[in-house]
Amino acid sequence: MNNYSEKFEKMRVAGKLAAKTLDMLTENIKEGISTEFIDKLGYEFIRDNGGYSAPLFYRGFKKSLCTSLNHVVCHGVPTTERALKEGDVLNIDVTAIVDGYYGDTSRMFCVGEVSVKANNLINATYESMMKAINILRPGIKLGDIGNEIQTYVESKGFSVVRDFCGHGISNVFHEHPNVLHYGKKNTGIELESGMTFTIEPMINVGKYDVKILNDGWTAVTKDKSLSAQFEHTIGITENGYEIFTKSDKNYSRPPYK
Repeated sequence: MNNYSEKFEKMRVAGKLAAKTLDMLTENIKEGISTEFIDKLGYEFIRDNGGYSAPLFYRGFKKSLCTSLNHVVCHGVPTTERALKEGDVLNIDVTAIVDGYYGDTSRMFCVGEVSVKANNLINATYESMMKAINILRPGIKLGDIGNEIQTYVESKGFSVVRDFCGHGISNVFHEHPNVLHYGKKNTGIELESGMTFTIEPMINVGKYDVKILNDGWTAVTKDKSLSAQFEHTIGITENGYEIFTKSDKNYSRPPYK
């Protein structure tokens, strides 16, 4: 038995609850509801299944989920102020704590029919994350992850956000290493078995520049172009990787059926 098997076992449990939360929310994403309503559903589901929502009160954040709509890049704060409407694209980011360990994952959702550009962005973002995950194994460098994402995304005409990155995670929400979603091959630290971190590319239709709104949390594209994100929590095994936040329903990206 390896020396990280207990950590992995706990992270499987936390990751499964985070993924189940997104699975549950899927059928509730429809025109006319508020992101505040989504937040309430997520909070209650995590609580009722033996977990706690990590974002709640984290550094003063007052909600349980992050809900990032259209040109919001990340850390969108749930609100009652605007109902979802046809054509919206929404990222929901869930982090569950179970028995002191964290599972962190996000997916994109579409409200009704969305534009071709939005669909292309969502697909490119998901594919870039999976391409990066598929190369994971001990011995590769962190820069290889970023290079995989950046090369693919830019080939599709989109840009990679520089201001936010993936991160180490275990019994701490955010820890080393920082996992950049851009970069050069064969740079950065070498991956070792037992490492656990997130890969969570944020990809924009326009330029990669972002700004933070006055609430101190909500990050938006400066040029107001659409943004998309997907996220998994990963563990590095002896000869590859394990995704802790896979969907039980095999949901990966819209349309979820």
